[in-house]
Amino acid sequence: MDTEPDDREKNTVTGSTQSIFSKSVTFFKNIRARKLKSLPAYDPAVHGPLIEYEVPEKYQEIERYWVNEPYAFISIVQEKETAHYYVVEPFLTAFEKEMLELVYDDLQDILTLKDSSIGVTKEEVLIGKALWLFDRYHASLDVPGIHKILYYLKRNYIGYGRIHPLTLDQHIEDISCDGVGIPIFLYHSKYRDIETNISFWETELNSFVIKLCQRGGKYISLGEPMVDATMPDGSRLQATLGKEVTTRGSSFTIRKFKSDPITPIDLISFNTCNTKMLAYFWFAIENKRSILFAGGTASGKTSMLNASSLFIPPLSKVVSIEDTREITLHHDNWVAGLTRESFIFGGTGEVSMYDLLRANLRQRPEYIIVGEVRGKEALTLFQAMSTGHTTYSTMHAGDVQTVVTRLENEPINVPHIMMQSLDILCIQIHTFVHDDRVRRTQSVVEVTGLDPKTGNIRINELFYWDPATDLFRHAGESHVLNSIMQSRGWNTERLNTELDNRQRVLDYMVEKKMRDYITVSLVVQAYSTNPRNVLKAIDDNTLTELILQSA
Repeated sequence: MDTEPDDREKNTVTGSTQSIFSKSVTFFKNIRARKLKSLPAYDPAVHGPLIEYEVPEKYQEIERYWVNEPYAFISIVQEKETAHYYVVEPFLTAFEKEMLELVYDDLQDILTLKDSSIGVTKEEVLIGKALWLFDRYHASLDVPGIHKILYYLKRNYIGYGRIHPLTLDQHIEDISCDGVGIPIFLYHSKYRDIETNISFWETELNSFVIKLCQRGGKYISLGEPMVDATMPDGSRLQATLGKEVTTRGSSFTIRKFKSDPITPIDLISFNTCNTKMLAYFWFAIENKRSILFAGGTASGKTSMLNASSLFIPPLSKVVSIEDTREITLHHDNWVAGLTRESFIFGGTGEVSMYDLLRANLRQRPEYIIVGEVRGKEALTLFQAMSTGHTTYSTMHAGDVQTVVTRLENEPINVPHIMMQSLDILCIQIHTFVHDDRVRRTQSVVEVTGLDPKTGNIRINELFYWDPATDLFRHAGESHVLNSIMQSRGWNTERLNTELDNRQRVLDYMVEKKMRDYITVSLVVQAYSTNPRNVLKAIDDNTLTELILQSA
């Protein structure tokens, strides 16, 4: 449905709301059986397609793919050199549309919180009560009509309304609404910035923004017209209401969250970095070396942080601190901290990253992960480094010098001498390779201390990306690896063997496409416990069986 319920005149079912509710409760005592018997199966071969679509005139379709088969697909059309993103959903007849509006309104009277205690899913409750209303109306709907109406009910009640197909598209990274009557824009992994055929008018947009914020557990109003929230699926929402702070009307931006996080195996497959670099990170993280991931917007900083965190040894105590939940670990001994804004006028009740970090230092964590440092929490982070805690974080900065400048100046003000507590600095970039937008690890540098004469920070560049060949180069000897080798009493041969073994493990996982974060975590845990067993399993091609036994 394209309009919110507030914009329509209220329709009611015959009889009081109370009587409807009483009959509804009786109905739901056996909802599963009733629903399965009442909902007729839809077969495209028998009933025909639910969607009728013709490519608009003057456009040429260059790609089409389903996001919710058989209810919604995406048509990428092109006019001259400009691509457009069309969401295509079922077309409703006048009768079906009238029936949808009637059911949509009446469901608001009979859907209650008590339904969630019945022991069925939200979708089952919604479908069951809609079918019950169809029976009361004695509606003569054919099978496609029933399924089309149920699709829109699920989309609007459980999903995200008109933008729901966008949230299902795995190719989309960002959804951006810039104001009233302006088409929604997306960042598409293949077509980059692209315009859609969806837009909102003022009343509808205001209502939709309020609903989005409520989904994220936040309140937005003209008194507080800006909100940052985390959606139920983990996506990040930034929204404004009205024309107080955004003159073109209410706006929202959703940065989509991957339910299946990016892992080190994905980074190798995407050529964000290579196997040798990740073997180095694996070894450094296992030996408690602190790392800062820096880069511009959407350069892959958080993805690198999240993926590298999977190398943390299995029994180590980990504390993570974030504004919005993005870190995903398959780790039992993990305290996941999240900041909270004040819900009382005057700031009382706010829990900042600084507050969480300061409190978590008292929990004796072995590894501290901070989503992004911007202010005084960075000073506390470097104080933790200086006292022996291993820390990982991200920062907005495009190169090493910018990182140092931001850390040493307002509002962070990390003392110069504390900078040498950082071991590794990783710079990420968002760039082009053969007209394709890609993310690359531009350089990996090690902080080797302070120059005694000038007082400047000394760095050692270990890896760098060559844009001409799209390959990663090894620049020189590693200060971090030499330090680990000396502390463990190893020789160079033993160190190189250890790094080669980890490369073997990573290469094998890339070859066998063992890429999900749970599998990667289990392999890391198995290698930490008994590396010989893992290497033997690789030789015997039985690594999958080995980790299933250890799971």
